[in-house]
Amino acid sequence: MDMDGARGLSSAEVEKSRQKHGANELTQGERQSFLRQFLASFGDPIIKILLAALAINVILLFREANWFESVGIALAIFLATFVSTLSEYGSESAFLKLQEEAAAARCRVRRSGLVTEIPIGELVVGDIVLLQAGEGIPADGRLVSGWLSVDQSALNGESAEQRKTPGGAEKDFLSPSGLFRGAIVCAGDGVMCVTSVGDSTFYGSMAREMQESTRESPLKVRLEKLAGVLSKIGLAAGLFVAGADLFNSFFLSCDMDPALIAMQFQNPGAVIGHVLHAATLAITVVVVAVPEGLPMMITVVLSSNMKRMLRDHVLVRKLVGIETSGSLNILFTDKTGTLTRGKLKVSGFVCGNGQRFENLAQMKRHRALWEQFALCCYYNNAAALSGKRALGGNATDRALLEAVAPVPAQIEGRLKTVGVPFDSTRKFSSVRLGGAGAVSLVKGAPEKLLPACVSYLDEQGARHTLASKAALEAEWRGMTNKAMRVLALAVADHPVNGESDLRGLTLIGLVGIRDELRREAPAAIREAQQAGIQIVMITGDNRETAAAIAADAGLLDRTDSLIVTSAELQRMSDDELTRRLPSLRVVARALPTDKSRLVRVAQQCGLVAGMTGDGINDAPALKKADVGFAMGSGTEVAKEAGDIVVMDDNFASITRAVLYGRTIFKSIRKFVIFQLTMNLCAVGVSIVGPFLQIDTPVTVVQMLWINIIMDTLAGLAFAGEPPLPEYMKEKPKKRDEPVLNPYMLHQILWMGIYTIALCLAFLKLPVFQDLYRQSAGPIYLQTGFFTLFILCGVCNSFNTRTYRLNLMANLQRNTLFTAIMGAVVLIQVGLVYWGGTLFRTAPLTMGELALVALLSLTVVPVDLIRKAALRAKGMRGSI
Repeated sequence: MDMDGARGLSSAEVEKSRQKHGANELTQGERQSFLRQFLASFGDPIIKILLAALAINVILLFREANWFESVGIALAIFLATFVSTLSEYGSESAFLKLQEEAAAARCRVRRSGLVTEIPIGELVVGDIVLLQAGEGIPADGRLVSGWLSVDQSALNGESAEQRKTPGGAEKDFLSPSGLFRGAIVCAGDGVMCVTSVGDSTFYGSMAREMQESTRESPLKVRLEKLAGVLSKIGLAAGLFVAGADLFNSFFLSCDMDPALIAMQFQNPGAVIGHVLHAATLAITVVVVAVPEGLPMMITVVLSSNMKRMLRDHVLVRKLVGIETSGSLNILFTDKTGTLTRGKLKVSGFVCGNGQRFENLAQMKRHRALWEQFALCCYYNNAAALSGKRALGGNATDRALLEAVAPVPAQIEGRLKTVGVPFDSTRKFSSVRLGGAGAVSLVKGAPEKLLPACVSYLDEQGARHTLASKAALEAEWRGMTNKAMRVLALAVADHPVNGESDLRGLTLIGLVGIRDELRREAPAAIREAQQAGIQIVMITGDNRETAAAIAADAGLLDRTDSLIVTSAELQRMSDDELTRRLPSLRVVARALPTDKSRLVRVAQQCGLVAGMTGDGINDAPALKKADVGFAMGSGTEVAKEAGDIVVMDDNFASITRAVLYGRTIFKSIRKFVIFQLTMNLCAVGVSIVGPFLQIDTPVTVVQMLWINIIMDTLAGLAFAGEPPLPEYMKEKPKKRDEPVLNPYMLHQILWMGIYTIALCLAFLKLPVFQDLYRQSAGPIYLQTGFFTLFILCGVCNSFNTRTYRLNLMANLQRNTLFTAIMGAVVLIQVGLVYWGGTLFRTAPLTMGELALVALLSLTVVPVDLIRKAALRAKGMRGSI
């Protein structure tokens, strides 16, 4: 078969090729069903503890009739696992999106001498595919005839279109004839010979990467450690309680009399009874010690922040991605569209006499020069205006056309004759305008046009001899160093139909075009760097352009900042890259495979790695990263692969996501402090109470109300904590950093022990028994204790939400917290007066209620003493 594809493959050749190389379809791995993912979510470390607690409770259900605890734990387990599964289900949807797009596409092929249209899944190696503007490239191959201008940005992130001509091999995206599945034809007509299909294409290799499993999130790693700590604490407490109860039953109850003790052991029924009582008490303590509200709270705090983040243009697809973003150590970010606007724009102009115009508004004041500039941009252009928006052409043409829109009325309506279209070899284009004042307009590379210029136009449009070009060349280099693409614009009186006509030109000026940095990008990068996050820019630009953009953005923050190209990166071993990673700031001429490798090496270094992306090529790296930030204007595949979608493509929105992530982790820690303090108090009273002849200070129904406060309401209250800018001045938390840090343990133990002592003193000291009418029955003292326990928790929640001495700091920004705690107080007061036998309460006098309130308020100054003592030692609180 001749290589221009005169006949194409025959039916027999198609079948033979399909058997040898396969079809143009992507292989899909087995996908978990919703049920399987739901069952897998029970492997969460905290959920395992809750399941064990639930099993114990069910076993003891008939003995203790403690049904509310069993129902509460079961409900917490179900809701936490179900919501989590809903969030994570569809994690393979990025791959499915690829398949959907592939199934919907068709292409034109030549087979047995006939042109036919087939689904791209039926393509085989050796097929001849006909391509024209607007069509997608259906497989990997090489151009065998014609020419194409191809947009490969979805594959390599490079916004500049690539011109493809026959000849050579399809080694990489920069090869002159290589065509790759997923790219779009922008202009031209051509014929492609297919060389790779299905999984063998570059597109297919990305699909395989997207099906690889990813590592556990930092939050799950931390929760596993917390589960281990809590299980050990609960087991130790249970054993201690069992031992203490047995000692009390066998020894203290017998006043340590050896004869009585011996009698105890001689009665098997009594021994078994004491052992069962101790075991029941120990199991109760273990169950109470488990923070069953934690999984639910984490789901609540993550979900409730999704809406707030959406207002800041951050759409969360996977709940765990929110918290993970707060732990980022390193962020690999695209340049185009994230740090820059993603659109070329005229950024400067230099006249032939060296006069610079930093913006076009300055230039418009010089009418004659502006008209010549607008004339050249408008007519010597392959794009067309639709209102103020340019359509068609390449990105450079569109930038020039939009720079002069709306076009001055006096230059419209001229008769245009095409002279020479732009060609990458010729490096210039020209048009001829007829009628009165006929003139040729020339646009091209400065190195091509400047030697042909003999004169120039000044600011007033007057023509002068161009004696020296040294100053212009210096301006040209200066614009290039600022990452500008520089073009020369010129006019000629004679037709310019070829290179031989490049003589006697009059220079209009040098125009600089570049993808401008977003105005807010440098400040956002500084904020991220202050937060201890290393930013690495990945771009398809050359080293010089990439370095200029990075310098403007503030990325080169150190004298040893490292800039490497993809080729240099590939020559580095993983060990060398690991050593040099801390100083890496820019990767130029990057390939898609570089992104996945960088993420892998960063993760091997123990770093939490983030990746931004918008193209199909970015999907594997987005999925592999600990948190993937897909751009809102990007491909659907990238969005499906990412954890978070940045709706406005803005780097500043990524820093907002980091702030929210840090706020959420702090909210989780605040909840842990609050709940474990209340749990410690409940366990402490359960342990010490029997030795002081205090039995069942809290009823089953009262405990239900306490659990509602500890689990649901407190979770909602702390979920509304505001994101504070000060969080962005802290270093990132380590991936395996424990949820419980020394500061938190100090607060839990300090306040837990104090609250235990306060509750026991209230129940046993005669002064309180007299004040609460013990002679009239225990109901009033029990009501006072119930209220004291609740109000101590409310007051302690204010201690917990801030490390500051001022407990009201930023409280106005979490109105939900105030509303919930206020509602708890009102409901508790209502239960005192109207709870009756259901809640085992009796109406207290105003004096008795006031005394309980004052006693509960003492937890505030007691905790302030702790905070002040730590500050005196130079230990400012940190959660």
